[in-house]
Amino acid sequence: MVTPRRPAAPTLKFIDEYCQNYQDLFSQVRNYEAFKLLHLGLLSELPRKSLPKIARAVGLSNSQSLHHFLRDSTWSSQAFTQRRLQLILQLIGETEIILCIDETGD
Repeated sequence: MVTPRRPAAPTLKFIDEYCQNYQDLFSQVRNYEAFKLLHLGLLSELPRKSLPKIARAVGLSNSQSLHHFLRDSTWSSQAFTQRRLQLILQLIGETEIILCIDETGD
């Protein structure tokens, strides 16, 4: 991992704490910040979660930085998925769970 020139701008404490688990997957601070802002926007009370609406909700003047993050960022979605699954397994351990899938497929 490359040491960033500046720390990422903070968002909400719980989002910062969650996203910290993935920070080393991003080589650029601006990509990590976009990752955090997308989480903030997705958890907001916006009725429709488009990039322009998320950008406005999180205080950006336009959605270009979020768009560029999704389109051009060099982070690995496979590494992210692997890390996410690893964290889930750490949290649940041997606890039995029930997985519910709704009609949206999400």
